Parts: sequence; C-alpha cells; structure tokens
Amino acid sequence: MTHPFRAMALLLFLAACGSSDGGKAPRDLDNACSIVSQNPNWLREMKRVERKWGVPVHVQMATIYQESKFVSDARPPFRYALGVIPMGRQSSALGFSQALDGTWEEYQRDQFKGRAKRERFGDAVDFMGWYMDGSEKRVGISKFDTRNQYLAYHEGRTGFKRGSYNNKSWLVRIASEVADRGETYRAQLIGCRKI
Repeated sequence: MTHPFRAMALLLFLAACGSSDGGKAPRDLDNACSIVSQNPNWLREMKRVERKWGVPVHVQMATIYQESKFVSDARPPFRYALGVIPMGRQSSALGFSQALDGTWEEYQRDQFKGRAKRERFGDAVDFMGWYMDGSEKRVGISKFDTRNQYLAYHEGRTGFKRGSYNNKSWLVRIASEVADRGETYRAQLIGCRKI
C-alpha cells in the first residue's frame, strides 16, 4: 500500500470512529447511570444547563426519554390517507428535544444561536432549559415540577394555562409517567454519584 493510500485509510478509520451514532439510543434507557456512563458528554451538557437555566438533570433526562428516547434524529411518524397515501409528518418536531420548527427558531433568535441543531445534544438540552425557564417565569411552574413542566412543554404555555391537557387523559397519564421516571433517574444518579 502506498503512502497516500495508507493516509487515506487512516483518515477514513478515524472518521468512522468519531462519526455520529446514526441516531441510535443508548442501551438500558431505564438506568440513568448507564445512559450517562455511555455518554459522559451528555452529563456535562445537562449539568451546564442546570447551572445556566436551573433545570435539574433528572427533569431534562425524563423529558428527553419521553420525547425522543434519546435518539438524536427522532421525528414523529408519517400520517397516511386511506392508510397508504403518505401525507407528511404529524408535526415538525425533530431531534432529542422534539422542538417544533417555530419554537426552535424563536430559541435561536432569542439566544443568538443561529447554528444550533436539534440533533446536537448540547443544543437540544439548552433549548429545553430555555423553554422550561420561560415556563417558570411566565406560567409559574417550578423547574423541579417534572409533571407540569412536561405538560407545558407538550401543550405549549398557552395550552397549559387553558388546561388543554385536561381533555387528554392519555397525556395526563404520560405526564405522571414522566414525573415518575424523573424521580427514578434522580435516585439512580444520586446512587451512582453523578449528581
């Protein structure tokens, strides 16, 4: 093998080692310690968001679990007419945080982050911190209140204020599950000394 080909092979190997995970979720999503051990940079990013916005790591993790199962390029499913004709996705949600286009663009403008990407973990959790901080300031939801933060995150602050979730028993159930998962993650992270 000639020198240029060896250099090219080495570059390709290194690029493969540092490449994206292709959107795959970490193993054992029920174990917060396992998730952050597999992705130590995620824990650093979530702690940075906790310092910046005041949103606890376990609240961030429980919300990400519910929204995307920690899959970087998660999207809502397609809608179909007559069960076979694709009509587009149910919403513009994308990435770890499942932020909608309009809300993401508002975040980018407000935080001067035009290059932020929903598929990048640090950007996604910063968005969540920004949004949940706004929910505390505008609606009065404590950043430690995983259940109501999730409801406001899902329904939007106006929908939360109107109580739109009260007509959605499935969403009230899911919000309680998110709160339970948050408490489980919190206890696990304390147990493995990650927080």
